[in-house]
Amino acid sequence: MYKKRTVSADHIKDHAAVYFFMIILFLIGIIFGAVIVNSMNFVQKQDLFFYLDRFFGKMLEGPDVNNQDIFVSSLFYHIKYLLLLFVLGLSVIGMPIIWILLFIKGIVVGFSVGFFVNQMGWKGLLLATASIAPQNLLIIPVYLIAGSLAMIFSINLLRKLFSQKLHQPLLPLFMRYGTFFFALFLVVGVASLIESFVANEAMQLVIKWIYNN
Repeated sequence: MYKKRTVSADHIKDHAAVYFFMIILFLIGIIFGAVIVNSMNFVQKQDLFFYLDRFFGKMLEGPDVNNQDIFVSSLFYHIKYLLLLFVLGLSVIGMPIIWILLFIKGIVVGFSVGFFVNQMGWKGLLLATASIAPQNLLIIPVYLIAGSLAMIFSINLLRKLFSQKLHQPLLPLFMRYGTFFFALFLVVGVASLIESFVANEAMQLVIKWIYNN
C-alpha cells in the first residue's frame, strides 16, 4: 500500500505541470461557459428557459424514463467519452483534441450552472447543487485525470519518436495506461449510479419544492 502511494505521489510530482495545465484549462472553460450565459440576449434566454420550464413541467407530471434507463444512458456516455480520450492519447496528434474536449466539458458545466443561477437566482443554485454537483464531484476529477493521462502518454510517444536516448519499452507504459483507464471506468460507473439514483431524485424533489412554493 505504501509503495503504491509512493508511486502515485512520484507520478503526480513528475507530471504536476500537465495536471495543473488541465485544471486551468477546465476552469477557463467554466468561466467561458458563464460568460456565454451573460452574453446571451433576453430573447435567447427566454427561449431556452421556455424549453427548460416545459421539461420541469413534465417531470412534475411524472418522469418519462426510469432511473435504470438514466443509469445506462449516463454510463454509456461517460465510457464513450473516456474511450475517446484513451484513443487520442495513443496518437501524437491527439493532444490538441484532448485539450478541446476538456475545455468543452468546462464550458458545459459553467453554462449549465450559470444559466440556472441567471434565470432562477438562489433557487437555480439549489437546483444546480442537487442535479449537477453530486455526480460531477466524481466526473470532473475523472475527466481531468483521464485527459492528463492521455496527454502524458502522448508526450511519451513524442519523446520516443524524437529521442534516441529513451530505450524504455512502450508495452509497460501502455499496460499501465490501460490499467489507469480501467479504474476510471469503474469510477464513472459509480458516478452514473449517483447521477441516476441520487441526483435525479434530488432534482425532482427540488423542482417540486420550487414549483409548489
